[in-house]
Amino acid sequence: MKISFLRASVAVMLAVVWLTQPALAQQETVAPASPPTQPASEPAANPSPNPVAPAAEAPAAPVPDAKSADASSRSPKSISPLMSELSPWSMFMSAAVVVKAVMIGLALASVATWTIFIAKSIELSRMRRKLRLALRRIADASSLADAKLALGANEGILPSLLAAAIREARLSADLSSDSGIKERAASSFAEIVRAEARRIHFGMGVLATVGATSPFVGLFGTVWGIMNSFIGISKSQTTNLAVVAPGIAEALLATAIGLVAAIPAVIIYNYFARVTKGYLELVSRASGASGRLLSRDLDRGLDRGLGSVHSRAAE
Repeated sequence: MKISFLRASVAVMLAVVWLTQPALAQQETVAPASPPTQPASEPAANPSPNPVAPAAEAPAAPVPDAKSADASSRSPKSISPLMSELSPWSMFMSAAVVVKAVMIGLALASVATWTIFIAKSIELSRMRRKLRLALRRIADASSLADAKLALGANEGILPSLLAAAIREARLSADLSSDSGIKERAASSFAEIVRAEARRIHFGMGVLATVGATSPFVGLFGTVWGIMNSFIGISKSQTTNLAVVAPGIAEALLATAIGLVAAIPAVIIYNYFARVTKGYLELVSRASGASGRLLSRDLDRGLDRGLGSVHSRAAE
């Protein structure tokens, strides 16, 4: 009886084990997909009486770095007053010493250019008017004596030419070669004309130098200023335009002043080149007129011409 009961019990247990094996296998396959449960021995981190699952944690707000803080602090409203203060005078005052020296030198060169322009314009206008008037006065003169009397005691290039012709005729009074007198007089005329050309070209070299070198001097100041700006960028470790713009603007101001000095210098130089050329043509006409008067006196007879010169000069 007991044996049959034990056999029946063992059979029931085996049947239960056999039936529960598929359920255990299914539980083992599904278990990894579910979140692990907290052990009973460890207390819950955030115990809550509410059985509802806790809400997802909100993402943390990003912490602004130094660059973003610096960019946000320089809003357009705060940058605009700074940019409005970039006047030429403020840029000059805040420039480096080398850039200031370049700007001052270019400003002085520009002042010299306009000074030469005003002075030489007045001088050339007066000398051309005077020489034209003198040429009109001796247009009807038939000898050196008549021309000398027509000009009177006036000073200028034409009286100097007439005086050189009279002096050569007097010094060659004991010589019979008229051609030699003309050659010596022409040599004296050429020296007077060259001296007048050198005098009238005074200041042109300054204009040429300013016009040729001012852009490069201004470019040197610009390069120096931009180099300092890049050094400031590396020190501040920022590429914000509001930080580097003033230094670059100060550097570019040197190039602007260089162009302001160079462009008028080139224009004024070309203008004076045309004007002086016209004046030297008048000087050549005066030299030719003096040579013709000397030739007439020599054809009439040297002694007669000199006698008339001395007699009229004595009167």
